[in-house]
Amino acid sequence: MSDTVTDERFMQTAIELGFRGLGMTSPNPAVGAIIVRDGTIIGEGWHQKAGGPHAEVHAIRDAQERHGPESTRGATIYITLEPCSTHGRTPPCTSAIQNAGLSRVVVGSTDPNPAHAGGGYDFLRKTGIEVTLGVAEKEADYLLRFFRNYITKGRPWVIAKTAATLSGHTTLPEGEGQWISSPTSREDVQRIRRQCDAIMIGGETLRLDNPFLTLRGKWAADREQPRRIVLTSDTKLPETHHLFTDEFSDRTTVLEGITLEESLEQLGAEGVTSVLLESGGRLLAQGLESGLIDELVLYLAPIVGGCGKKTIPLQDFTTRLENMDVSMSGPDIRITGFPFRGK
Repeated sequence: MSDTVTDERFMQTAIELGFRGLGMTSPNPAVGAIIVRDGTIIGEGWHQKAGGPHAEVHAIRDAQERHGPESTRGATIYITLEPCSTHGRTPPCTSAIQNAGLSRVVVGSTDPNPAHAGGGYDFLRKTGIEVTLGVAEKEADYLLRFFRNYITKGRPWVIAKTAATLSGHTTLPEGEGQWISSPTSREDVQRIRRQCDAIMIGGETLRLDNPFLTLRGKWAADREQPRRIVLTSDTKLPETHHLFTDEFSDRTTVLEGITLEESLEQLGAEGVTSVLLESGGRLLAQGLESGLIDELVLYLAPIVGGCGKKTIPLQDFTTRLENMDVSMSGPDIRITGFPFRGK
């Protein structure tokens, strides 16, 4: 007998584990799993890298190593994504679940690939394993959003990040410092960068800001630096800037003379499932106008005024956000939302 509240609580734990792999598993999805017996978690795992064991296998191994090979028999496994039922780079997880003797499988999201959707459930039910679907589905879908977009649209999920004053300016007067956002917000950007396969800027941002676009400190641990993409219509880029001269210069790609949509299609074909857009207002506006931005993260600093360009350097332009989350990031207001697509 299942308990909805208990199932959701355990699924939230699996989702938290899944986020540990986000940015490490492309082009595969980030997935988390836990195994529960008598209301206690006895095993946990997450998909750690493409080509490696899936979350279910890690959780089964963890439980059996800690509690013995028979510990999983009759237990329940909570998985953020429908277990795979086909043999790819690794054996099917449905077989691992069956062999471990698990009696119940609780799932957050269904596989978005039409060729595989439901196959895992059919296999498990035929072997007599109880299956419960759609537990904490909204939260599990959020973990899955990069992979789902990649599978269904063939292009990466795009997160646009920007910082501005309360007046909408993206730069400060000379002598007032380089940064609009606080150290706390800049640390949060590192967290988002770690989750993404690539960071994209425009040629203008490269020339003016000379950014590094790297992961630093703890965020760089145990993972390759994200790809650094420069989208430009002008081939005359400063070759002495950091993206071309630092130790990660091999991670820099310049895409010349193509549209944002074409660049995303190309990156999708290369297995990139997520892009963090850290451009200036012009490329941001282009992305919003064309419906290519899937998620917006805006840091509003407690500053009135500013100078230079504003967040959106266009007249008569609006994009409405939905499903917004508003929180504090140090002294800044952090707004996350999703551009409204309409019906």
